[in-house]
Amino acid sequence: MDLVNIPKTKRGRETLNNICNSAKILFSENGYFNTGIVDIAQKSGVAQGTVYIYFKDKKSIFRYIVKSLDTELRKAINDARKTATDRYTEEYLGIKTFLEFVDQNVGIFKIIWQAQFVDMELFTDYYDAFSTSYIKGIKRAQDAGEIREIDPQVLSYCFIGISNFIALKYIIFEDRKDYDYIIESVMDFIKDGAFIDKTTHKRTIVD
Repeated sequence: MDLVNIPKTKRGRETLNNICNSAKILFSENGYFNTGIVDIAQKSGVAQGTVYIYFKDKKSIFRYIVKSLDTELRKAINDARKTATDRYTEEYLGIKTFLEFVDQNVGIFKIIWQAQFVDMELFTDYYDAFSTSYIKGIKRAQDAGEIREIDPQVLSYCFIGISNFIALKYIIFEDRKDYDYIIESVMDFIKDGAFIDKTTHKRTIVD
């Protein structure tokens, strides 16, 4: 079943957007489990029955918001990367755009993290979709000799993890705005790693 009943009229679309925006605020501020359809309706200024015209239940609203965010964020990142001439620059622009997006949509970032408690399948699909998109770019860069031959899926989740936890620390926890320096530090790590002389540091495996 579709998550939402898309209206055909401009007024209907405005009402739908109003409901979604109200739900975003409430899910972010109060959490999914402390928000009800009646709360969303009241904040939207519509009757409770109006919400059900567009969505069958609260989870459908939540899923629709997360999937819409996924589309919006990936489009923003892809658009930003269009000016890049190499993978390193693509990565820089991707991380920068992600942090800017989170900075401008802090509440939505919190909603994504709630998904693991609301709908684990949705949470998994969200990051798997990001990974799938990432893998394509990684493989192209590997074919071009820009990235080492590391498992593309593993590497995609390394990049995703870095971006997410940098955003969590410096935007959600600290509300910093001057994260250009942070991005540069991240890119230094991505480019050269953390160890000074990797050739002399061999991992010892004990059976």
